[in-house]
Amino acid sequence: MRTVKLSAFFLLCICLALLNGCDSELKDLRIQNDTQRKKIADLGSQAQTASLQIDQLNRQVADANEKSSINEDALKQQIDALEEDLQKKNELVASMQQKLLYGGAALPVELSTMLEDFAKQQPELVTFDENMGIVRFKSDLLFEKGSDIVTPEAVESVKSLCAILNSEQGKKFDIIIAGHTDDIPILKPDTKAKHPTNWHLSAHRAISVLDIMGANNIEQQRMSIRGFGENRPVAPNKPNKEGNPQNRRVEIYIVPEGV
Repeated sequence: MRTVKLSAFFLLCICLALLNGCDSELKDLRIQNDTQRKKIADLGSQAQTASLQIDQLNRQVADANEKSSINEDALKQQIDALEEDLQKKNELVASMQQKLLYGGAALPVELSTMLEDFAKQQPELVTFDENMGIVRFKSDLLFEKGSDIVTPEAVESVKSLCAILNSEQGKKFDIIIAGHTDDIPILKPDTKAKHPTNWHLSAHRAISVLDIMGANNIEQQRMSIRGFGENRPVAPNKPNKEGNPQNRRVEIYIVPEGV
């Protein structure tokens, strides 16, 4: 009897340790987000200072032109250097804001491994970005052209993902479902009546995935959707609005609870 009690006690200790580990990982992610926000604010301040310096140097160049000053070339070199630095800072800020918006951090190892295995089982439909915690579904296989109805095969795949997100490793994370299209315009009257623009289509597709996830026991308070239309391509579209299949996608971001 004493052995049974000790076993139960040790089992309880292990469970508490695992729970504390998950809480610690989520706390670490929130700390990372706070640090990220501070870095963004600092970079924004630096970018503003650089922009003011560029304006000041441009005025000096204008004065140098009027006075035929020999310092004109040197001033232009300073401006070029500052503009290059400003562009890099702006790109870094944009990248950091993107990561902050969606969590943008690697997931716990157990959850990441489960998602990686999930993607490997259906590489034609799904990819997994372990650095950003993003599951990407290819829209051409997720939906019929111009439709927001998920194909039966893809429904089964989303169900499998829900099982992972409802596991002990996954259920403490929230989910952002983001729809994207390419730049092929919506022209068919029937399609246009349901989805007036690519923006509408991307949002409606995200909602369709949300509905399936909700029907498979993902709690509503864990989920939100985004619709970006053609505005966030991951690869160049073909000329004359011919689109690109890489840009037609639904991304599922797995982020810390409450982020």
